[in-house]
Amino acid sequence: METEGPSAVSVRKTSLTPKAIIFQKFGKEAHYTVDEVPAAQHGCPGLAIPHKGPCLYRCSLQLPDFSVVSEICKKKKDAEQSAAEKAIEKLGIETSTDHPSAGEAFSKLTGCVKFLFSNEFLSSLHPLSGHFRAALQRDGDLYSSVPASIMAVYDSKLSNLCKIINPEAELNNILVISYIMRAAARLESVVTFEGQLSIRRKNPYPPNIIESLVIQQSDSANSICFQGIYIPCSLEKAVQSVTLDVSSTGYYLDVIAQKLGLTDGNKVLVSRTIGKTSSEMRLYFAAPKSFIFDLASDLPNVKGVANFEGLLNPRASYFIGQEIYGDAVLASIGYTWKSKDLFHEDITLKSYYRVLISLMPTGVYKLSRDAILMAELPVAFTSKTTWRGSFPREILSMFCRQHWLSEPVFIPLAASSESTRIHQKFVVPESAEQETECTEASGNLTSGQEMIRCEVKLFSKCQDLILECSPKELHKKESDSLQNASLKVLSWLNAYLKNPDMSLEMLNYSAGALDIRFYPQNFFKKFALCRSCHNVDHSESQRGRFLKSNSISGLDAVPEHGVCCLSIGGPDSGVCPSNGSLLFISYSVSLVIEAQNMKELLESKEEFEFEIGTGAVVSYIEAVITQMSVGQSACFNTQLPPQELILAVADDTARTRSLLSSEACCLEYSITLLSMTEPPEDRMEQALFSPPLSKQRVEYAVQHIKESCATTLVDFGCGSGSLLDSLLDYPTALEKIVGVDLSQKSLSRAAKILHSKLNSKLDPAVSYTGIKSAVLYDGSITVFDSRLCGFDIGTCLEVIEHMEEEDASLFGSIVLSCFRPRILIVSTPNYEYNVILQKSSLTSQEGDPDDKTESQPLKFRNHDHKFEWTREQFNRWASELAARHNYSVEFSGVGGSAGTEPGFASQIAVFRSRSETKEDNPQIDKEVTHHHRVIWEWDSSNCSRTAL
Repeated sequence: METEGPSAVSVRKTSLTPKAIIFQKFGKEAHYTVDEVPAAQHGCPGLAIPHKGPCLYRCSLQLPDFSVVSEICKKKKDAEQSAAEKAIEKLGIETSTDHPSAGEAFSKLTGCVKFLFSNEFLSSLHPLSGHFRAALQRDGDLYSSVPASIMAVYDSKLSNLCKIINPEAELNNILVISYIMRAAARLESVVTFEGQLSIRRKNPYPPNIIESLVIQQSDSANSICFQGIYIPCSLEKAVQSVTLDVSSTGYYLDVIAQKLGLTDGNKVLVSRTIGKTSSEMRLYFAAPKSFIFDLASDLPNVKGVANFEGLLNPRASYFIGQEIYGDAVLASIGYTWKSKDLFHEDITLKSYYRVLISLMPTGVYKLSRDAILMAELPVAFTSKTTWRGSFPREILSMFCRQHWLSEPVFIPLAASSESTRIHQKFVVPESAEQETECTEASGNLTSGQEMIRCEVKLFSKCQDLILECSPKELHKKESDSLQNASLKVLSWLNAYLKNPDMSLEMLNYSAGALDIRFYPQNFFKKFALCRSCHNVDHSESQRGRFLKSNSISGLDAVPEHGVCCLSIGGPDSGVCPSNGSLLFISYSVSLVIEAQNMKELLESKEEFEFEIGTGAVVSYIEAVITQMSVGQSACFNTQLPPQELILAVADDTARTRSLLSSEACCLEYSITLLSMTEPPEDRMEQALFSPPLSKQRVEYAVQHIKESCATTLVDFGCGSGSLLDSLLDYPTALEKIVGVDLSQKSLSRAAKILHSKLNSKLDPAVSYTGIKSAVLYDGSITVFDSRLCGFDIGTCLEVIEHMEEEDASLFGSIVLSCFRPRILIVSTPNYEYNVILQKSSLTSQEGDPDDKTESQPLKFRNHDHKFEWTREQFNRWASELAARHNYSVEFSGVGGSAGTEPGFASQIAVFRSRSETKEDNPQIDKEVTHHHRVIWEWDSSNCSRTAL
């Protein structure tokens, strides 16, 4: 991957409609109401009969701070565009693609500044006019003096003209101020003072205007008191809540200046708004102590040179995405379009930390689910029907706005059915509910059927290309491709923000795994301020105290997933979660301070829903829940997450922060598994087959095991031990059974079931099992372990489809060349049978194989399936393996019939070794290699259960 990218990328700017511009700025907060205009209102007054001509329409557009009404139009959509255009004009947004020259823009800027100090503007409802009126209440030399910083942020028309003069003004607020000050210096009607960032009208306003303002203020004059946040530049000092008290005759910017240790509000700079568009939350910080405005040079070379003194404020800088020096105040106060009254609202420490975590993709997702200590940004997009919380595309757009980036650019690319067949691999499905197509097995696609993939590009405000994501996956729906591509970008950004000290090599590696290419120079230029702002390393010291505290109490050691003192209560209902299951839980999270024997509730929900296996909850939560069954409750402790997550949910943030810094603390989770819905594959199989297809597969394997007279068996990918458990209910010749799997939680459940059942069957009077030993291994079935060699029979039921195709081929080669069981039984879903599963309702008992609609692509049965093979593909895979390793193979299946299309629901291959003795296989017993870990073993002589 290249380490350098273009410093500036030329991007063709498409002409956006007025409505699209309003959507970019306000999103769903813009509400259009279109009404039909009566005949009397569109040029036909006096008509006694209804107007018979074409209908005419007028649209009202309601924005958070004001509303506008369109012209009368012949079409509804034209009325909406007209309303949006009027709103754009009122907001001062520049939309013309033919930008004026720098000189023309400066002339317009001068005219705009002149208008701001006119009599007409003072009585308007423009947000900036409120500042002009308040300036008339200032004392002494400050009387009628308006800070240029206020003009720069409250009048978008001024700032847009400055950007035309010099694009660098996009990210340089001082430069915008310098152009405003230079324009004011050209006017005879206003006064500027050297070394001051303020402008004042030269001649007083007429007495009648002043008198009307005094009357208005006396009618609504009340002192206001509200909370803000003080953000010291030193990371050693804590963020604190401050009270701001503004008198009825005062100017709030002067009050904020006092909190910053400044003499007046003219020395205060103001940031753009933070958070949602309608918010008045802004950062206030000291202007540079020295600055030089080059007022004599020719345009566009005018520059504002500022010499900041003091330390960089990393927290405030990260909040706004620009460098801020010295201390800062975060406050929500200002004048709006709604009225002439001053708007204000409190910002608490809790809301500060909630804004902080919203700057990370996972934080946006947590907040949208109202589950900060439970939810996580999922690792896979399932579908709009199963996704919970804000969608990836919405989160990415919000992330770009909050980090002062351009809106993300989405480029949908169509791929015809012919081109999709060139691919050698299936598209990995995100969910059985999602209409995602596999490419090589897309035999159902008609000619001309198009699949979609989507590229995403992120640019800075200066159009520097920061990163681009070009996923290889193809999707049927454009919306699915957009969401999946967005999630890839979010996942990578989230990983970086959690660990901004990640090496460039690791960043490149993780980006490549997600089909992302990023440009380090542009990326780090934008996100360098992220360092030291998130408390990502906070948990290390707390972890040490957590471990020490719990060791004193005699608790179990903390395992890798961070769970301690786990207890699960309630009877085992046998209904356990699996990948794809939709779970409903209730939970509460409390902060436990052991030294004070105190527990404080932080967060709780009566019902929380998520899909298991998608990473939609904190990892250790899922690890615990997968050990539970429906109706059970669990209680356990964990180490602390990053501190800002706890402070974002604590009601008394200051007190909680004090406890976290001085006491040994941990989190206590209490969870009850209320109910669950089976994953799509299980639901379909249970509804359409009797007995269920999973049971039919087990019965097929048991029958072959009985007929083979095998004494040893190894189950590759044994999961929760359903096959091994079933074997104990039948008389067989088996003496030793072994299971291998990668999932420790599944192995734990299998060990529990097998141990109980084997001990209960030791009495010869009540048992016909001859099992003498049983072992469960934690390990990959694609890794050689000599202890798995030479078994009489091996089974691998519905496992290989959960692997990548190359891993499935690797497993086949290892098991037949190295492990060499005498018989191997492998089952996997028949992709062609999905037409019946997906065309039948969940209540029907059989499908019509003739009801196959060629134009409807099929979905995989489970979101965790990496591929699903047709009969021809499975037969080719098995036949090539058998021929290469001296095995014969025969094909069968369960569910359906071989003689009726589309065959069996689960297709099965039975491999039989042509070698008669172990000596024919020189690899067996020649090498002792133990790569797998024994999780549990049982021996009939002592009934031992050993965990190593």
